[in-house]
Amino acid sequence: MTHAPNGILPEAIPFGTPKPRKEAFMVDFFQLLKRRRAVRDYEERPVPLELVLEIIKDSTLAPSSGNGQPWRFVVVNDRHWIRRLSDESKRNLVAAMDKDPDSPLRRYESVLRNEGFNVFYNAPCLVYIVGPGDVRSLQIDCALAACYLMFSAAARGLGTCWVAQGAAIADPETLRALGIPDGYRIVAPIILGYPKSIPGIPARSEPQILKVLG
Repeated sequence: MTHAPNGILPEAIPFGTPKPRKEAFMVDFFQLLKRRRAVRDYEERPVPLELVLEIIKDSTLAPSSGNGQPWRFVVVNDRHWIRRLSDESKRNLVAAMDKDPDSPLRRYESVLRNEGFNVFYNAPCLVYIVGPGDVRSLQIDCALAACYLMFSAAARGLGTCWVAQGAAIADPETLRALGIPDGYRIVAPIILGYPKSIPGIPARSEPQILKVLG
């Protein structure tokens, strides 16, 4: 699938350019669906900021309720900062877990209490997708943008993973350093990097069709 220089699919094919066959496009699309995996093991090399920005621009092609486009983005391209964010998120999750003996976080207790564990898997780049907390469709809108971001990254040979445990950032000073305004909520922390390997596709259940009318 060919991208324009700015990373966005061209809106029109110039006159005289042969149109790609529909079959070829569909093969590329289905290959991309399979290539997008949750990657948790990355090479050391950094992801160029220009490439990250192209991927983010692609993600804004996602649909949103009423075309509101409430998503905003924070790019963290510094391993020290990524580790610092991991540590704070772990502290907050452990504190929440200690207050609730029935917390579903118990399944992650051993790693969350492990000082050496990085919830961002030592990835070289982290993108927070955030938005105003008073937007009713924020979770869905940002999730759609996250999907587009992950597919765009996969098309460029990058690995990604949505790390829900990395969203528990509450310290006001840290939020200010990230540029996240008051009243905004972190929806999707996405890590990016060059994967050491692409995991296989886990088993998928057959779709459960509740009913077909007509």
